[in-house]
Amino acid sequence: MQVSAKRKTAESEVTVKIDFGPRWSDYKKGLQTTMPFLNHMLEHIVCRGEFNMEVKVQLQEFYLSHVVCEDIGITMGRALKEYIQSRLGDGLVGYGFALAAIDEALARAVVSFENRANFHFSHSGVVIPERTEEISSEDLKTFLEGFVQGASCTLHLDVLKGENGHHIWEAVYRAFGGSLFNALEVRKWREGLTAGVAGPVHTETDL
Repeated sequence: MQVSAKRKTAESEVTVKIDFGPRWSDYKKGLQTTMPFLNHMLEHIVCRGEFNMEVKVQLQEFYLSHVVCEDIGITMGRALKEYIQSRLGDGLVGYGFALAAIDEALARAVVSFENRANFHFSHSGVVIPERTEEISSEDLKTFLEGFVQGASCTLHLDVLKGENGHHIWEAVYRAFGGSLFNALEVRKWREGLTAGVAGPVHTETDL
């Protein structure tokens, strides 16, 4: 099964396609964000989430890394939201938890798809460098914030340990991917249920 989403503004045009079939042998080639380190982070997500993803970005007139990160995150979130909503009747779980480590860095992620956009990021006691490779830490966080906005989900990310900026962000994005893997699991017992006990949200307008 595949889902896709496109976001077009005066600044950029972003297309994200997510595929839940067998692993693509050349999946890395589809991650084209204009930023090599962000490509690397997306690679961690798809590897731990165990799905394929293609990202295409076209910039309009000028380049802003913040805009690129945010728009990719929003678009990916919308694509996954579409998939999750289509599979709730089949028993898709809709929530997940994961720990991830690389060398000295350790991170935790908890995600829940309940049509509530909440993002919480904590790194108490861990100093995160202002920049890693060619990208700012603010923009790496902006991608995650954008995902939450597009997916209408709650996401808690905690950096528990870390000294090297590269490792810190790898641990964060690995944990995020792992939490998605658990959230995308399908269990027969959960057929027709949502991630929370409130059930589906129906909005009615009085005329």
